[in-house]
Amino acid sequence: MRRIESRFERSRARGRGTGFTLLETLVVLVVLGFLMVGLTQGVRAGIALWDTQSRRIGATAELDTTARLLRSLLTGLTLTTSGRGAAEFKGTAGSVSFVGDLPTGLGTTQRADITLELRQGHLILSWTPHRHEVSLVPPPAPVQTDLLGGVDRLELAYWGAPSPGQPSGWLGQWDGRGVPQLIRVRLVFSKNDTRRFPDLIAAPEL
Repeated sequence: MRRIESRFERSRARGRGTGFTLLETLVVLVVLGFLMVGLTQGVRAGIALWDTQSRRIGATAELDTTARLLRSLLTGLTLTTSGRGAAEFKGTAGSVSFVGDLPTGLGTTQRADITLELRQGHLILSWTPHRHEVSLVPPPAPVQTDLLGGVDRLELAYWGAPSPGQPSGWLGQWDGRGVPQLIRVRLVFSKNDTRRFPDLIAAPEL
């Protein structure tokens, strides 16, 4: 009888040694909780960084597309048949109007009367088909394309001589003197906007 009791006691002792106490279980649960919290925070940080990177890539692609379009437009200016070009180009510090060739994708008409200006924070391109002769039929409504949003200021400048015999320089207005040698486009965004648009300088290929 005593041998049986002693064997039972040894079995119970061995059972206590191989099990987990309540304190050990609580410690394991706490550690697992910290690991889950850390994993959740890491996943959230990764998703936030991914979203930020995606927005930056999208903004950079939009700026590159706008820069290529503007360069294509400003280098494709067209003079009149007389070669004077005085009435074909008019530029101010905030807008520019000219006759040029539209890039592929903007319309079926290649040559158009084009205006580039800023309206309520949006860089707008407006155009109508160019007419070579005077017509009594009123022109169609301009087609407007929103090139870029969130723009605070549009600053245009034109390189050339203010009048014959004077030295060339950057001017804030150009009207009635043919086409400038260079056109500079500067887009300024708000302070909280991380986008940056380097000055675009285009040389019209007449």
